[in-house]
Order: sequence, then structure tokens, then C-alpha cells
Amino acid sequence: QVQLVESGGGLVQAGGSLRLSCVASGRTFSIRSMGWFRQTPGKEREFVAAIWWNEDSTYYADSVKGRFTISRDNAKNTVFLQMNSLKPEDAAVYYCAANKGVVVKNERVYDYWGQGTQVTVSS
Repeated sequence: QVQLVESGGGLVQAGGSLRLSCVASGRTFSIRSMGWFRQTPGKEREFVAAIWWNEDSTYYADSVKGRFTISRDNAKNTVFLQMNSLKPEDAAVYYCAANKGVVVKNERVYDYWGQGTQVTVSS
């Protein structure tokens, strides 16, 4: 099993920045990729960004390209999501997920999920 704990969410004004963190523990050797997803009430969870655990391949949703950056610190088993130029439509609960494979944009392939962290963007 892998446990994921997110942090870093909060309230920010439009145009501001937040940095989310996700710390993995447990059987982390099984992880091949990690991703961030987000969900707002009444909507399906959507892909935001992903990164391979042992390579520098990164993937982004079109809606966040150029504004969000995903990175990792393997030594600390941590993945980050730097979110800049935040917009009101970025407000959501953000979830970290870990995957034993390398297909990254489909939430159904992820094996482990964190509890989520709320991001609120005021206009």
C-alpha cells in the first residue's frame, strides 16, 4: 500500500500562487508515475498534471499549461504542484494520486489517492 498526504491548499486571490505538496509513504518503490487531479462540486474529477517517477516526463492539461508546474523530489518521496497566475476557475479540491504504470491522464489507472486539499481563488 501507498499512502499519500497533500498539503498547501488555501485561499488566494486571482493572479496569485500556491504550491501543493504530496508526500508518499509505504511501498513507494511500486510507484511509476504520480498525478494531480481536481474536482469541483457536481463535476467529474479532471486531470491537471502528471510526472513519471524516474524520468523527467511531465504532462499537463491544456487549461493549466504555462501556469502550473509539476515536479518531484524522489529523496523525499514528494511531488509538488506549483500553481501560478491562478484563476477563479482553478478553484477545486486537488487530489494527488500514485500510479504503478505510466499512463497518466486517466484517473482510473491510478492505484492510490490522497484525501485532497482545497484551493479557493477569489476574484
